Amino acid sequence: MSAGQNVAWKTIPLCGIVLVLGMLGCGKTSSYSYTANASVPVQSGTVPAKQELIALIQQFLSDASGNDPAAYHRFFGDDILYTRGTGEVVMKKDMDLPAGKVWPIGFLSTVKYEGDDFRVHQYGDMAIVNFRLFMRASENDQPTTRTFRNTGTFIKRDGQWQAIAWQATPITEK
Repeated sequence: MSAGQNVAWKTIPLCGIVLVLGMLGCGKTSSYSYTANASVPVQSGTVPAKQELIALIQQFLSDASGNDPAAYHRFFGDDILYTRGTGEVVMKKDMDLPAGKVWPIGFLSTVKYEGDDFRVHQYGDMAIVNFRLFMRASENDQPTTRTFRNTGTFIKRDGQWQAIAWQATPITEK
């Protein structure tokens, strides 16, 4: 028997084990169903959270537009890993704001955040949300708009959704 045939012969039982464990769910029993108007499976027994998460993000964007530091603390979990559009990683402790500063952008006199084009993939008590963010601001008395794609990973803790990972990617004009 050649070396290639020997490897293939040893792989066959391993593949069988993987298939059986996959069918058994590695000891867990879990069934999946689809939510209305969604193509992502949601674990049975969980309530589809698409509208709840979109409303949560919209409320956060409104509160953040008012430069409310408490909004960041409610929205982001203590274990948040936030990657800004600049590539900088921010932790929860980095979200404390000195008076008069806007987080996470910096020294803007006014800022308003809005989101659209939401996509939600829910996996039981975890969900991934992707959306387009518009940051409308005034810098040196000149209006400016920056656009980002944001992706957030949420977990439901004590009945409340919190972001535990966040990625902001600037959308550059073509």
